[in-house]
Amino acid sequence: MSRVGAMPEPPSLKDAAWLAEPEVRAIFALLNRDGDSGRAIGGAVRDELLGRKVTEVDFATTALPETVMERAKAAGIKSVPTGIEHGTVTLIAGGRGYQVTTLREDVETDGRHAVVRFGTDWEADARRRDFTINALSVDADGAVYDPVGGYSDILALRVRFIGDADKRIAEDCLRVLRLFRFHAECCSGPVDRAGLDAAIRGRHRLRALAAERITHELARLLVADGAAGTVEEMQHAGILPIILGGIGYLERLRRIIDFEREAGLAPSFPRRLAALAVRIAEDEARIAERLTLSNIDREAIAAALKGEADQSPPSAREARVAIYRKGRDAFTNGLALAAASGRDVITNWVRALKTVSGWEAPAFPLGGADVLKVGIARGPAVGRLLRDLEDWWIAADFAPDRDSLIARLQQIHAGQQ
Repeated sequence: MSRVGAMPEPPSLKDAAWLAEPEVRAIFALLNRDGDSGRAIGGAVRDELLGRKVTEVDFATTALPETVMERAKAAGIKSVPTGIEHGTVTLIAGGRGYQVTTLREDVETDGRHAVVRFGTDWEADARRRDFTINALSVDADGAVYDPVGGYSDILALRVRFIGDADKRIAEDCLRVLRLFRFHAECCSGPVDRAGLDAAIRGRHRLRALAAERITHELARLLVADGAAGTVEEMQHAGILPIILGGIGYLERLRRIIDFEREAGLAPSFPRRLAALAVRIAEDEARIAERLTLSNIDREAIAAALKGEADQSPPSAREARVAIYRKGRDAFTNGLALAAASGRDVITNWVRALKTVSGWEAPAFPLGGADVLKVGIARGPAVGRLLRDLEDWWIAADFAPDRDSLIARLQQIHAGQQ
């Protein structure tokens, strides 16, 4: 249902699979009663119209949050007041979370936080949102509501601010990054000019944002299909240096994305961030602190740096040793960083990865107890002997079995007598 002049009418979503899910129907049922109404809104509608997989379903409603929670309790659905001061509660149904937010109007904003009041005007709620493609909503029957022309922007694969872009950014400066993130996820070609110009004017507001909010958007942006071109626009616009505290290595990012695609690897945020922003250990420490990276992401980047291959792609035997010594993930990410550095054609690095695609690093068959059994006294000599045996085993390409290792251990011990 479009209300914007001759804008194209969005199609019905009555046949959308997610709209028929029992949990979704149950939430619609508790929202659409006693004079209140509810719709699925934002990402689920946008992604369905884009032909993308719908992974989250959020709702908006005219019902107050306390009312939503009361009805959920009566229906046997757990509710959590995740953002009740802003009208949001999360309903847990079928093991999944569904955010339900009461219609709102902004009363006051400072670029980071907003004071809102609840309302019942669907169009007013839509007009306070960030982008036209996020203001689409659908009712329980599949009818799509499009008060700000979002469907035409979906057809054009364009991310466009609702109303005045500068005003939208002034309300919440995170929208600078959301512009680029949604563009990377949904669009092709250049970023919308009006939005880009406003983002450039408002880019310095990003310095006031919590690092966690920036990292959340950056993590989603970097794994999106359009990451390379979008990040390049961010660099040229002077936005990427504010986020990273320095320029990004665009060619390294492009090459690591090509490596992932050719190798059949899923996009990885820490791997792509390492290519974009990290060349040495000092870079890793700076980026980890600046973006307040999780321990998992920080450790992945550090391991990739340590695992980065030498000047040429490793042989299959060298690759097996590297996997055993460093671990599969560190080897893969290190190989990807080497490919990103342009030391050889990407195909050769991919070939090196594929030579060990089915290989699992074995466990070293011996332990300290085996050394003690042959009569060697406890002490540092036990550890040294185990390391020597392990090095011999690795040099033999992990072929010697436990019996062969024990036989060698006995030979070494006999030679020491």
